[in-house]
Amino acid sequence: MKYYTLLFISLCFLSGPTVSSAQDVQLDSTFLTSSDLATGLQVPWEIKWGQDDHLWVTERRGRILRIDPTNGNTVTVLDYENEVLEESSEYGMLGMALHPDFPNTPVLYVVYCYLQGGNIRERLSSFRWNGTELGDETIIFNDIPGAGIHDGSRLLITTDNKILMTTGDRGNGDLSQNMQSLNGKILRMNLDGSLPDDNPVSGSYVYSYGHRNAQGLAYGPNGQIYSSEHGAQQWDEFNLIEANRNYGWPAVQGRCNTSSEIAFCDANNVREPLDEWAPCVAVNDIIYYDHPAIPEWQGKMLMAVLGGFVRAPRLSILTFNEDGTEVINEEQVLDNIGRVRDVAINPHTGSVYVATNGNFYPGSGPNRIIEFRNEAFMPNSVNTPNIPAQFIHVSPIPVSDQLQIQLSDNFIGRPLEVHSFNGQQVLKTIITSARLEIPASDWAPGMYFLRASKDEGTITRTFAVQ
Repeated sequence: MKYYTLLFISLCFLSGPTVSSAQDVQLDSTFLTSSDLATGLQVPWEIKWGQDDHLWVTERRGRILRIDPTNGNTVTVLDYENEVLEESSEYGMLGMALHPDFPNTPVLYVVYCYLQGGNIRERLSSFRWNGTELGDETIIFNDIPGAGIHDGSRLLITTDNKILMTTGDRGNGDLSQNMQSLNGKILRMNLDGSLPDDNPVSGSYVYSYGHRNAQGLAYGPNGQIYSSEHGAQQWDEFNLIEANRNYGWPAVQGRCNTSSEIAFCDANNVREPLDEWAPCVAVNDIIYYDHPAIPEWQGKMLMAVLGGFVRAPRLSILTFNEDGTEVINEEQVLDNIGRVRDVAINPHTGSVYVATNGNFYPGSGPNRIIEFRNEAFMPNSVNTPNIPAQFIHVSPIPVSDQLQIQLSDNFIGRPLEVHSFNGQQVLKTIITSARLEIPASDWAPGMYFLRASKDEGTITRTFAVQ
């Protein structure tokens, strides 16, 4: 097992990792420069790169954000906080996917939880992008039983224009083996939510079953589909997904290796995982990295890891055998930035973006999106972007006496806030000039971020005080 980052996390359930500023990463021959793209979000759950060259983000509390990767400018394009059920639990606004021909069919699909008759439910809806905001909700698939835990909800639009959607067992493992239940499954449907004629079980939305709580879903090598899945106290899984296969839960945890599990697997067409982890590390979303910018990761699966019982959050790099049917190695990076929820890739620069959910469950701050970029890689097709119309620059980093801030003129007259990473607001003022000097000598050493908002969006910047 290789460890490329500077700090290894103690495997202690009672103490979590120290969340630090994003640190640059030296791989074998590639140097990745890190920068905080957006800070102070509210439990970012899904991040996707859109064909409009922006990042799209769901926040569990019920908002969808659109972020400009050139300057971090963040705009709320859908505010469903009043419609989405979200408390200090696992439900809320969750999985998201953009239509594969988004420029011509600007439709976004998202799963969110709601309350009906005192019961938690999930629905899959589509929204249309008009260039400014999302609207025109169409309910695609409705009234899926949900719960305070195990709601699944990752989405994948397949190459044949079908939607795959994971559902959790909502804390009742027996539902995973019940083919009349939608829970503990991967469902398959048409883009309008109708039932495909070629589903593996006639008259059923079920594509695969025997899942506990799959929260990663992605294509990998050779066009194969993979999923990461939360185990109980033991045996998180990384699976190769096949149509109409049983993945064992709750009779089987991880591989089939006890007498009762072997008997169940032999009798029920169980597909064993390609990899497993015990105690549970809380594996999360996955994405296949197939870009030359980071050659050490090319052809490998990137998997977000929240940390689980061993408190070891990270980004795991999974290496396959030649045909993608085995995982032959796991490398661990980014183990000191907090709980890693999701990961996305910039198809132009090869940059990797990770969404963090703070230090502790269910999503303590700071919640960030961090970019890791190989500055030495610049293909001919990627032009250096112009200076954006809205920007904030801070210096020096780290700060010891005066925080120097340079902003675009359109921020003048708007409020500026500074928060510490422990949640304390240390400054709130009105921006009076495009250049500011703010005394910082009285601030305690540690990590901070500032935030300024305008009609065009919000920009945050992270900095350290020494």
